[in-house]
Amino acid sequence: MGAGHAALLVLADGRFPAGGHAHSGGAEAAVKAGRVTDAASLEDFCRGRLHTAGLSAAALAAAAAAGVDPLALDDAADARTPSPALRATARRLGRQMTRAARAAWPSPELDALAAARPRGAHQPVVLGLTARAAGLGPLDAAHATAYEAVSGPATAVVRLLGLDPFDATAVLARLAPELDHVAERAAEAARRAVHEGPDALPACSAPLLDITAEQHAAWPVRLFAS
Repeated sequence: MGAGHAALLVLADGRFPAGGHAHSGGAEAAVKAGRVTDAASLEDFCRGRLHTAGLSAAALAAAAAAGVDPLALDDAADARTPSPALRATARRLGRQMTRAARAAWPSPELDALAAARPRGAHQPVVLGLTARAAGLGPLDAAHATAYEAVSGPATAVVRLLGLDPFDATAVLARLAPELDHVAERAAEAARRAVHEGPDALPACSAPLLDITAEQHAAWPVRLFAS
């Protein structure tokens, strides 16, 4: 690992106090609907999430790490998130990550984003700016975001189904080559966005995640916040 990459381990660690442990990334709704029932269906769910919402989020994070205007990226994230419930979730997570990031890696850019978006910017944008503050690059930010897109649901399903943690970890290991591919695609898009603006970033859709997020938000009882 190169110089400074130890910061990536801190940023991607599930124990980093950014609030992600309280969210399932749509897995809770998928479990209730019977679409995730075991390790094989979890892998299918994570793969779909990785190549849609995960790619879009990774590209936003990579672009923020590359120095693209974070406010423009925050607007782009809004445009890529049709579900009001998911927009609210992304901003809550972004606000929590901002608090943790400013404590870990104080940065004028993070301070400026917090001032401009007091209710929270979209979490991938904050993550990318955090990576930049930590001395990491766009590919690092993309890797951290892509990993989060699948590790959150995998961890949640262990709790939701009592799935063997070894099986959940095996799912993540099998997805590792695809994680690398998605991160590389996101970083390449971020390089274009530096010159072309946020419109150069992917806008992959996952309509079922949007629909079930709205349904999940209306549940009177749930284990996860999203």
